[in-house]
Amino acid sequence: MADALFPEASEQKRARLLCSGCPVQRECLAEALDNRIEWGVWGGMTERERRQLLRQRSDVTSWASVLFGKKVAKLA
Repeated sequence: MADALFPEASEQKRARLLCSGCPVQRECLAEALDNRIEWGVWGGMTERERRQLLRQRSDVTSWASVLFGKKVAKLA
C-alpha cells in the first residue's frame, strides 16, 4: 500500500476513495495546494483536479485560509 496514493492515470480516481472520511482531508488538500504538490492524490483530489482548481483560482494566496476560513499556522 506504499504507493496507494501515488497511482497513475485512471487509478487516481479509485485512490481518492481512501481520502473520504479522513479526519485530516482538508489539511492534506490545503498542504498540497499551498505547496503546489504535483504528484499523487491529496485531500481527495487528483493531480489534474488540483491543477484545474489552481488555474481557476489563481487569486488565492492561502488555501488553508480558504478551506478553514481563518489564518492557520503552517506546520514545520
